[in-house]
Amino acid sequence: MRKIRIAQIGMNRYSHAPEIFTTLKLHPEIFELVGYALVEDEHETCAKKLNVFEGYPELTVNEILNDPTIEAVAVETDEIHLLKYAQMAADAGKHIHMEKPGSQNLVDFERLIETMKNSKKVFHTGYMYRYNPMIAKAIERARAGELGTVYSVEAHMSRLDGRHTREWFGSFRGGMMFYLGCHLIDLVVQIQGFPNKIIPLNTQTGIGGVHTEDLGFAVLQYENGISVVRMGGTEVGGFERRQLVICGSKSTLEIRPLEKTIPKAAIGKEYMMITGQRECALRESGECQTTECESAPFQRYENMLLAFAEMVRGNKENPYTLDYELELFRTLMKCCGVAEA
Repeated sequence: MRKIRIAQIGMNRYSHAPEIFTTLKLHPEIFELVGYALVEDEHETCAKKLNVFEGYPELTVNEILNDPTIEAVAVETDEIHLLKYAQMAADAGKHIHMEKPGSQNLVDFERLIETMKNSKKVFHTGYMYRYNPMIAKAIERARAGELGTVYSVEAHMSRLDGRHTREWFGSFRGGMMFYLGCHLIDLVVQIQGFPNKIIPLNTQTGIGGVHTEDLGFAVLQYENGISVVRMGGTEVGGFERRQLVICGSKSTLEIRPLEKTIPKAAIGKEYMMITGQRECALRESGECQTTECESAPFQRYENMLLAFAEMVRGNKENPYTLDYELELFRTLMKCCGVAEA
């Protein structure tokens, strides 16, 4: 089987760059990991994370982009730089895996999508919940009508962040909505499609004297109901309360927590997760029957990158089209309060 020669551009402070590189290393039979490039001020801002690159050569961006044998690039910079370096990789004719959701510039995102359409290369984004097996199955069931008519989706994704991280949220319009809300909006849209109307209600808690939009909330209005996404950076126990609730006329399905980390010592692998599900279904008798289950353990990034490899090889079509990614980005920007989106 042909190996995919791939390099990583960038190291981000608050997203998944170390985990992406580590997961690529887990599969040397699939990926020939050529090296990495650090950009902007990452030698300083990400100094504590750089040990993940040990044993691999540091290259320049030009060395990566000008090497025709490197067919794929993982772009993992801080969000504000993502579209800049993804566009460079697109112009160089590379397949791209890009950290979500992209820099906060709609014109730049539109240009990237147009470039990828012309090149016919793979454009793949790091929305990790797309590859959570239990979430993916729930979405499949909802779209197939198994839950009945879906009239509401509630999605929560919070955590407890330190002062420095919450101050960083000020880098974006919408703050926490842009940073984490993108995951939830993607889930709602997969289930219900794009909304008729969006009401953004992002705000700041002011806790600890930090005045950024660290509490995100948006209402997505549909013809037959409303859905909500909520995320925050000051919630005690927020990670454990992350959940997706799909309300249908036949069943209410709740996934909670979206992910629970399994300690490495317990299973011998890194980044292993498990997901819990509770469903209350309406039976013909008119009674409700409740069932609960847990997923098998899974590696958060493995299915994501293995799917990317299959797309690069031409063995799998990306179910998230370029037009979908563009409209998702527009929807996110509206949830962030950017009217011109």
